[in-house]
Amino acid sequence: PANHRATLLVPERNPDRELWDGPRSGTDGALQLTGVDKTLNIDDLGSFLAQFRSPDCTVWFDQHRPVHRALHDKIHATLIQPRTQHGKPATQQVGRFVQQLRLIKSPSELGLMERAADIAAQAFVETMRFSFPGVSEAQLQGRLDFECRMGGADMLAYPPVVAGANRANTLHYISNNQVINSGELVLVDAGCEYHGYVCDITRTWPISGRFTEPQRQLYEAVLSVQKTCLRLCRPEISLDHIYTVMLTLIGEQLQQLGIIRDTQGYGLTQAARKYCPHHISHYLGMDVHDTPDMSRASALQPGMVVTVEPGIYIREDDVSAPPEFRGIGIRVEDDVLITEGDPEVLTRRCPKEVAEIEELMA
Repeated sequence: PANHRATLLVPERNPDRELWDGPRSGTDGALQLTGVDKTLNIDDLGSFLAQFRSPDCTVWFDQHRPVHRALHDKIHATLIQPRTQHGKPATQQVGRFVQQLRLIKSPSELGLMERAADIAAQAFVETMRFSFPGVSEAQLQGRLDFECRMGGADMLAYPPVVAGANRANTLHYISNNQVINSGELVLVDAGCEYHGYVCDITRTWPISGRFTEPQRQLYEAVLSVQKTCLRLCRPEISLDHIYTVMLTLIGEQLQQLGIIRDTQGYGLTQAARKYCPHHISHYLGMDVHDTPDMSRASALQPGMVVTVEPGIYIREDDVSAPPEFRGIGIRVEDDVLITEGDPEVLTRRCPKEVAEIEELMA
């Protein structure tokens, strides 16, 4: 609208600092680069904010979650505190509105997310092929990072989990510094960032190239649950509903494998929580756990991208589980676009069937 103006405050040009840190655009360059209406020097922030002390102004600022402490303190002293002292509303929170906009992806955003998913999927393929008994978790992380960057990614999207054997039962294991021995599984949770948008994939595979029978049984159980939950990713269904379904399905699979016994109804889902203590999903976009203030009880809408990531984790000291399953942790995770019809799995090029993985590693 004609009465809206955007002003950007930037650091001034400084040849001495630019020698060390790289070039700065300055006010003139920023004006040309960004298309805003006006640019000012960052040192003018105080005088710029003073004009918004008027009660006629609404100030949109998430003051309770400071990202840049020094900048936040200056805004608070210059603008927020004076408004509060004069009985004016201090600020309105803008974060929730921004998150609502970020929930629904544009076609351009989806194109970037699809590219990120393709890059990471191929990186997983190459990392599976590279795997061998005695490889270290650090080597697998290095190979995955290398393949993502060679595929065009800017960086990994987050510190990856590369967890061999029982370490897969530590959900946020990121030490990635142990050797993976023959006969063990490795769980890898990783993704890449491409032009500001990310993907998030988890695959679990046998380091020797073939699943043992107990590993295969548990893996097929997780994969079956995931496939059912993927089909539920449709408009008007919530992530919390899919989570409830996941718990029931995991409980049934654990019963069939003899890991839990004589449990039904609520008791079954409570038992399932022991072996899968995390949610089925989160929103995905410019961040891995994107739009964290958006409720997972809300109905899904076309244009949203979510993860689907059931898992079963049986610690090696769990004496209630059959011995052959102890020490096994398995998760399978894909990224899913909600459409008007069937869900679209963005990470479909990353192998997850037992036969696919074993053939790939043969």
